[in-house]
Amino acid sequence: MPLLSVENLFVSYGAIEALRGVSLTLEQGEVVALIGGNGAGKTTTLRAVSGMVRAAKGSKVTFDGREVGRSRPNDLLARGMSHAPEGRGIFLNLSVRENLELGAYLRRDRDGIAADLEAMFALFPVLRERQRQLSGTLSGGEQQMLCISRALMSRPRLLLLDEPSLGLAPQVTQKIFQTLADVNKRGVSLLLVEQNAQLALSLAHRAYVLESGQMVMTGTGRELLASPEVRKAYLGE
Repeated sequence: MPLLSVENLFVSYGAIEALRGVSLTLEQGEVVALIGGNGAGKTTTLRAVSGMVRAAKGSKVTFDGREVGRSRPNDLLARGMSHAPEGRGIFLNLSVRENLELGAYLRRDRDGIAADLEAMFALFPVLRERQRQLSGTLSGGEQQMLCISRALMSRPRLLLLDEPSLGLAPQVTQKIFQTLADVNKRGVSLLLVEQNAQLALSLAHRAYVLESGQMVMTGTGRELLASPEVRKAYLGE
């Protein structure tokens, strides 16, 4: 049984149909990437999976064997799904440490939370240096590191990531993707939306291509990297 199954997902914003029958699966331990142009429906897919937008009647989202299509985001968080959204969504007027602690707000295991704080500081040492600093004063790359770390503080089984490289320098992007590979090796499954198709497909075990709210292609990361259509459309070749 897949960890995540999405069947016939439809989402509309008023008269605009953003998703039209999207289906995908993700197995435990996998990295699955969604690629496509602007407006293809990638962010809406993540938001529908995590309960941030409501899908139309008939759509089905199953997580860890339970149908969750009408669940609230906090209920999904409690079940092991965490979302690092586009735009980061951190609390700019709180410190780095306070943001991380909020990521664990559903937990009651103080020793475990303390251990996970140390683990986040090990993943991104700059966050240890900045832990008392207001998050709004961080660089874009540091804010993205904080966003990912805060999402991991809930100890998710599945982490949804929306454009983790957006607006970042190449060397910072490389660091974040190296860390995501390490996170996956520790057992966290990843559903990744990423504008940098080369990086996304290099990290992903499998990937889907979205166009105009519909899935048009799927395959392993390697297969899509080798696809002439994908290389022309998304890799600039």
